[in-house]
Amino acid sequence: MTYEEWLSSISEEFTSDPVWHMSVYRQALFLGELSWFDASKLVKDNRTRNLSDQLYRSAGGISTNICEGFSRSSGKDQARFYEYALGSAREARDWYYKGRHILGEEVAIHRVKLIVHIIRQLSALIPHKRGYKISEGEVIYSLADDIQILTTVPMPDSR
Repeated sequence: MTYEEWLSSISEEFTSDPVWHMSVYRQALFLGELSWFDASKLVKDNRTRNLSDQLYRSAGGISTNICEGFSRSSGKDQARFYEYALGSAREARDWYYKGRHILGEEVAIHRVKLIVHIIRQLSALIPHKRGYKISEGEVIYSLADDIQILTTVPMPDSR
């Protein structure tokens, strides 16, 4: 499944909502979809059963918090929920790293790159909404990776 294939499967109830116009929301929702398959693989191994739940919750929390923030009227209130989404993204990145032994390196690295892409967008959005910078060290991201993480999407095998 590619990002474009996934996009074409989304119903109008989602795509007609103004939050859909936020690329970070769409990509976070896509990550939530991918995390369903990843958590399904992780839950089959006793060593990663609890990890699967944490991963699915944190990955799903990114788009959920973006939705809630989008629905707030003040920029500072919006920023607060976007910060929650940022925290969930970092948590999901950590869980993906820990699940790499079961998911496989290719899947885990892809998900981490997608999450970093989401983190970068949220890190730019939050100061804009809040009105001042957040405490982030300077991070350099490669734009070349952005397109590849949406077009080349490895999936865990079903074993």
